[in-house]
Amino acid sequence: MLPERARYVVIGAGIHGLSTAWNLATELSESGRGDGGDVLVIDKEDIGAGASGVACGVIRNNYFQPGMRRLMAHSVGTWEAHASELSYHGVGYIQLAPDSMRDDVRQIHAEQQEIGYESVLVEGVDECRSYMLGLFDDWQAPGISILLHEKRGGYANNTASLSGLAEKARHAGVRIVTGVTVTGFDLDDDRVNAVVTSDGTVACDAVVVAVGPWVRDIWSMLGLPPAITVRTPDGRELPDRPMWTYWALQEGTLEVDPREFVDNAGGLPPVIHVDSDAPLYDDQDGSLVTDQLWGIYYKPDFNFGGVQGGASPQIVNRAAESVAVDPYGPASPEFVVDDGFVRMWTSALAACHKRFANKRSLFQDEPSGGIGAFTPDSFPIFDTFRGNAYVIADSNHGYKMVGVGALVAKELLGATQPLLEPFRFSRYETGKLHPTSHSPFPWS
Repeated sequence: MLPERARYVVIGAGIHGLSTAWNLATELSESGRGDGGDVLVIDKEDIGAGASGVACGVIRNNYFQPGMRRLMAHSVGTWEAHASELSYHGVGYIQLAPDSMRDDVRQIHAEQQEIGYESVLVEGVDECRSYMLGLFDDWQAPGISILLHEKRGGYANNTASLSGLAEKARHAGVRIVTGVTVTGFDLDDDRVNAVVTSDGTVACDAVVVAVGPWVRDIWSMLGLPPAITVRTPDGRELPDRPMWTYWALQEGTLEVDPREFVDNAGGLPPVIHVDSDAPLYDDQDGSLVTDQLWGIYYKPDFNFGGVQGGASPQIVNRAAESVAVDPYGPASPEFVVDDGFVRMWTSALAACHKRFANKRSLFQDEPSGGIGAFTPDSFPIFDTFRGNAYVIADSNHGYKMVGVGALVAKELLGATQPLLEPFRFSRYETGKLHPTSHSPFPWS
């Protein structure tokens, strides 16, 4: 049963909700301002039933935007500090790119050095090939002239890490109640007095919204606008920009023997992200897949054995209010990877490694992927609305950002966090938007 009252109600039992609850309970106890019993987490299904539960699990600092880079460095530190409990593997991360992205990658490397984040930059077609052959003796990716090897970062097992976070939260005294749907809010004087749910109403001092792709619905319940005017850095005004745009995520698993994806020393390899402008051909029939810039990422598959990864998502060409978020992820009959993705991703794997040639038949033939709710500039929003509703709108950057919960917890207790300042809602009015890169991915 739900309590009649909780000081803090956290909506969503994914990476952000659980991390915030755990850290908030810890902060309350250590400061003598309360304890974990003041924090309630509710979720309409179960722990990790949304985007966090289907996340590929890649952890990286590889961002063109300074604000994202600093925030991700903080989150990588959180993964490292709790590696065993969160099923984290710090194998590193390698970005490989063509000439058109050279300046972007150089800038990322330079700014990583400024914040003390260890990485190695390699430039030149021959130099990049030699570096990668030192890791993989079958490396053959075309169209690569620069690479950035982050020595930190890696990947985590999504379900295991969420179980670990839930255990930490419960150990700190947090109550987690699942199977409870939020249906509205009791608003008075522009504040949330209570959260109205399918199982009753819970009075609260503050609410944390950490619901991933369901943010559109909670946003509407709070009476916030479905569209806004966005001011660009050069002063232009873009009226009626949708607050939320949905993208269908394209990910999958190639069920090869896990021993087929190790480095030359027989160890776990870094996460690999390849962007290339070389024509990509079907590895089975030789037909052209694309002659445009393409990109994939991949890593060892921790759940089933093999290789897991994805490619750039596809925009859902419908108004946000008509997009059906439920059923979510693999249960959805609508938002799953299609044959075009399978052809592209398996051909790209074969273009990168000889060992993956003609392995398309091993692609896991089950629904995969989900959808993500992206903000007007495709970057997160961390801010307070209605006086006491803290909204975590991660714009699909969520899983890797486990460290955000500690920062949000501090802000809930009155301590403004500089790392979150670049992600305030006010940036759309002031024009202080994040810079964009030349990557084919909307979140890079």
